[in-house]
Amino acid sequence: MSLWTEFFKDPVIFFSFSGLAIVIGMCVFYAIFFYLKMIKSERKRKKSN
Repeated sequence: MSLWTEFFKDPVIFFSFSGLAIVIGMCVFYAIFFYLKMIKSERKRKKSN
C-alpha cells in the first residue's frame, strides 16, 4: 500500500501530521514576526540616539 493513500485513509496519521504542520507553521510565523519586530526596534533605537 502506498504511503500517500495510507496517509489519507488513516485519520490518526492524517490528524497527527496536520497538527504537526500547523504547529511548525506557527513556529516559523512567530520566529519571522519577532525577528522583524526586533529589527524595527533596533532601527528606531539607533535613530533616537
